[in-house]
Amino acid sequence: MNGPHQIDSLDDPRIEPFRDVRDRDLRGRDGLFMAESELVLQRLLRQPERLHALLLSPEKFSRLEGALANLPDAVPIYIADLELMGRIAGFHVHRGVLATGHRPSSEELDASTLLAGFKNSNRCTLLMATGITNVDNMGSLFRNAAAFGVDAVILNANCCDPLYRKAIRVSMGHVLGMPWAIAEDWVATLGLLRTSLGMQVWAAECDSRSVPATSTGQPDRLAIVMGPEGSGLDERTLEACSSIVEIPMSIGVPSLNVATAAAILLWERSRVISEQRDQRSIGC
Repeated sequence: MNGPHQIDSLDDPRIEPFRDVRDRDLRGRDGLFMAESELVLQRLLRQPERLHALLLSPEKFSRLEGALANLPDAVPIYIADLELMGRIAGFHVHRGVLATGHRPSSEELDASTLLAGFKNSNRCTLLMATGITNVDNMGSLFRNAAAFGVDAVILNANCCDPLYRKAIRVSMGHVLGMPWAIAEDWVATLGLLRTSLGMQVWAAECDSRSVPATSTGQPDRLAIVMGPEGSGLDERTLEACSSIVEIPMSIGVPSLNVATAAAILLWERSRVISEQRDQRSIGC
């Protein structure tokens, strides 16, 4: 661990990446992302190679000092009191913990590279998302994916950034540990899942062609495709999927929040798989 380095001045050039956080949320950070809160930092510490720098209150540093002991010397730790941290960052909800991290490269986020790793897996679950522009929904999708054992998340290029500060916070930091990638050619990627990878691809959509998700069984290899709440999944996406499924609901309720719907579908899948595993165990 290198440091910590005490920060006493708002003008200290060393804390430039932490300055005016909300403005930089909009302008971008030149290859970096911003994370906040102790819980999120704990998850980020599992990938120390991603860390760029830390800005902590004295209290948080004392609390986290043990966890930071093996941090590479190349990652500076800056200490500032809460009042100064608030003035540097321009907001006060960070609770004394801010971290900057290195964003994955475009090569690391290539969907075809990530998907190649699932070619020979006996069972896998992918969560696919297209057109998700609300950062709260994006964060919730990643949190749900982690909760129900999803192997990877694949986004199309029209989705919002999962490494946006609020999306990371809403995900409880799970976006930092969940494998994810971006499919530049969305429809071609859906076709790849069905042909080269032999996966079932379910489109989650309320449609005249939809069947209840509970009536289809749970294939070993499955990708579940979620879309925006307003417009829903477009026709090209629906046609590229092997099934269109819906969650049975009360009459007069046309849809659910996308993150809620994903959680229900993923919970049902994990429940059925768990039951199948228990039955095989009993049979043995």
